[in-house]
Amino acid sequence: MRRYLSQLLTVLLITAMPGIAPVYATAGDDLTARLQASAPELKGEVLQLALEALQCAEAGGMPAVERLAVIDYSLPSSEPRLWVFDLNEASLLFHEYVAHGSNSGGDLTTSFSNQPDSHQSSLGLFRTAETYQGSNGYSLRMDGLEPGFNDKARERAIVMHGADYVDDGVIDQLGRLGRSWGCPAVSLGIARPMIDALKGGQLLFAYYPDLQWLSSSRYLHCPNQVAAR
Repeated sequence: MRRYLSQLLTVLLITAMPGIAPVYATAGDDLTARLQASAPELKGEVLQLALEALQCAEAGGMPAVERLAVIDYSLPSSEPRLWVFDLNEASLLFHEYVAHGSNSGGDLTTSFSNQPDSHQSSLGLFRTAETYQGSNGYSLRMDGLEPGFNDKARERAIVMHGADYVDDGVIDQLGRLGRSWGCPAVSLGIARPMIDALKGGQLLFAYYPDLQWLSSSRYLHCPNQVAAR
């Protein structure tokens, strides 16, 4: 019931808010249609918001990216809720589990933060950066692009990394994945190829139907002229 109400609220918000077109308004767009066909489990309105954020970033002067990752935190951690797309080929590269912060909820997320030591996940658009070998193994630094929502990501060491608590066996035991300190942790087996696909200036879009973020994100209310990709 909670998920149904969340999805309904999202559709109503996307339809009502100025500057955000509902997904059916761009159904003829070839890239959108091809990406949606490659990832039918990804909600259309979430994909559309991710693409609008990407187009806004590029219209603001960011170099064109080749990869786009989308996390739908409105889904439980016990379901694959991370998609990685190749935009040049309009194809799906990965559809995987991803963990959220320990203080963001149990199986379902309930809260998000941009504050250090909050151990919560953050929403919005991130740009990937360099890789490094750290305490969690091969990891990918990310820079949050949205002031007030995720721009302290580097300060908080919010990175993509592999974790043994992102695994079907953990779901069988706990009914959910294990949780991170706010990082989008993925399974150990997929971490390296996914990080290599996303490193070096690609984009990651983390979604949840949070009213404050939806109504004030600079990438969902783009001040720039957005051109079709």
